[in-house]
Amino acid sequence: MISMIKLLLSLILALWVCTIALVAAQNGTRVAIQFLGIQSIQIPFGIMLAFSAAVGMVAMAILLPLLRSTGRPSTRYDREDFE
Repeated sequence: MISMIKLLLSLILALWVCTIALVAAQNGTRVAIQFLGIQSIQIPFGIMLAFSAAVGMVAMAILLPLLRSTGRPSTRYDREDFE
């Protein structure tokens, strides 16, 4: 079961990488991000997309273990609950 989950996650990650590479190769338009009145330098859309995806993946990799260790009750049920 765990190896199936790892395979699925690897396939999803590979799909994201291929999609970002395809968009980056086909779209060289330069974009700038403006947030709270601060504007970034102009970078190609594909690089901005890849950077955003990488930041999101790293943030989730850091946040998920922290959220699991907060001591919240588990949503899993024991087998004994259904007998």
